[in-house]
Amino acid sequence: MPTLGRVLALAVPIMLANASTPLIGFVDAAVVGRLGDAALIGGVALGSAIFNAIYWCVGFLRMSTTGFAAQALGARDSVEIAATLVRALLIACVIGTGIVVLQVPVQKAFLWVLGGSPAVQAATMAYFDWRIWAAPAGLVNFALLGWFIGLGRTMVAFWLQVLANMLNIGFALIFVPVLDWGVSGVGLAAFLGEWAAAIGGLVIAARELRARGAAFGRAAVFAPAKLRAMFAANRDIMIRTVCVLAASQIFLRLSAGQGDAALAANALLLTLLAITYFMLDGYAHATETLVGQAIGARDRPRLDRSVHLAAIAAGITGVVAGIVIWASSETVIAFISTNAEVRSLTSSYVVWAALLPFIGVWCFLLDGVFIGATRTADMRDMMLLSFGVYLATLAILAPAFGNHGIWAAHCVFFIARAITLAWKYPELARAAETLRLAGNIGPRAGQK
Repeated sequence: MPTLGRVLALAVPIMLANASTPLIGFVDAAVVGRLGDAALIGGVALGSAIFNAIYWCVGFLRMSTTGFAAQALGARDSVEIAATLVRALLIACVIGTGIVVLQVPVQKAFLWVLGGSPAVQAATMAYFDWRIWAAPAGLVNFALLGWFIGLGRTMVAFWLQVLANMLNIGFALIFVPVLDWGVSGVGLAAFLGEWAAAIGGLVIAARELRARGAAFGRAAVFAPAKLRAMFAANRDIMIRTVCVLAASQIFLRLSAGQGDAALAANALLLTLLAITYFMLDGYAHATETLVGQAIGARDRPRLDRSVHLAAIAAGITGVVAGIVIWASSETVIAFISTNAEVRSLTSSYVVWAALLPFIGVWCFLLDGVFIGATRTADMRDMMLLSFGVYLATLAILAPAFGNHGIWAAHCVFFIARAITLAWKYPELARAAETLRLAGNIGPRAGQK
């Protein structure tokens, strides 16, 4: 039966690793921000947003791999454990290569959507032109991380992410302040970090499979029922993720419409929030693992206890994170940016950044529950509903309250996501109990 210690043992390595991911954005903003040009800060922010958007769109790869690997582990099916990894890696290679081939239209489309001044767009392109070549490695990393997390090997996921992120940060500190390569150096640093992690992860995965004696063949990898389940889950999660992405891009687009200084202020606050979000998402990853294993083992009490313990830990962490942001924001922003207007605007909106960790932690946690259970159709439907609520709220608040209205609507989006998924949880729990009584092997992806 899960314990609070087990939840923390799974969550803390991912929290620490995830915290290092947005530190890349923090360092990038700092090394570019010290140049004193708001357009360069905005360019790095939009460049990062493009790759966040690309990776978010294929975030289904990490999420579905975690759910299926955890369920295979819970069912003690070593053949399916191996086949799950191979399927995910094949998808990663195909999509990653396609992104590189289509890089020119991808760049143009995102620049049209995101907008920004000519100076901001020039900086964005300089970043993009280097980092795009790491797309295959980035997606392979998604597949590997999902697989390791599903197996409960969160320390492996931790070291892989730390490797990528620390190399990224280290190269950025060399390429920009020392070699004076500007925004291009930031993009090159990201490229090198992602490829290093992908190569290291593949080596570790091969050792893991040998240690488990997990053999696989073509029949297992391409089993029709497994492929249908995987594609259904990936489709549903992609639709859900596109909504999250759309909300993020709308936020940035409206921020850019407020001027370069407002865009830079919002981008800096989002950088602080990203560190918090990635940390809190460690509880979602832990829950994915525990829920997936409970579903695979057809154990309803184990499911309920996993969710309950993760909710306690996540709620406390969300409160602490909000307090830390409120108390430290002025000092941190002063360090990142030398632009007086950017600093002033950031101080005006920091209250929203302080509220969001506690508001957002609940939808992160529930995402983990539904991913682990592969109840992906429920995730899709509730996200579509929440996105509609967000658009309606934004249409009312943004014209009336400007940038404060944009932030308020952002908060409403997180609240709607949590409420709608919580409404669906009893149905998920009843389905798990039905599976236990019936003796079935687990829910199909997207099962209602």
